Amino acid sequence: MIANIDPVQDQPASDLNWDYPKPFTLTVVPGAADIDGLNHTNNAVYVRWCEAIGWAHSEALGLSLADWTRLDRALAIRRGEYDYLLPSVVGDDLLLGTWITGYDGRLILERRFQLINVRQRSTVMRGRWDVVSIEMSTGRPRRLAPEFAAAYLPVLVAQDAAK
Repeated sequence: MIANIDPVQDQPASDLNWDYPKPFTLTVVPGAADIDGLNHTNNAVYVRWCEAIGWAHSEALGLSLADWTRLDRALAIRRGEYDYLLPSVVGDDLLLGTWITGYDGRLILERRFQLINVRQRSTVMRGRWDVVSIEMSTGRPRRLAPEFAAAYLPVLVAQDAAK
């Protein structure tokens, strides 16, 4: 069973110490099935949460998997990095934020993640993906589709906006 996941945009989280302004957020609460032998949330769970918020953010911006299929385009994770800073346990109130933080002007977008323990007001995890635009039917890299650019580029956060 996956943790309780609730997509939220503009939740009253503006007073948290986010790495970038205006995150798209998901509330997550680890459940018993998310806990590993070290009695904290398993790292693989954080990766699943990043995938969940990536999809939720895309859908909130108007691009669902059905749209990707119709357009024969996708964003495939080329590289993923995660820094696990603090543990979380069953019942912790966590808020996961994401941003689009980079674009090479052709094929590659960068997405960042930050997971905050709301009660402790501390960052639990930071993550980063490089995603490459591909043609779904062939798996080959293809220029970012205009529909993708129209959805994702308006929310691009400049790297110099980081705190």
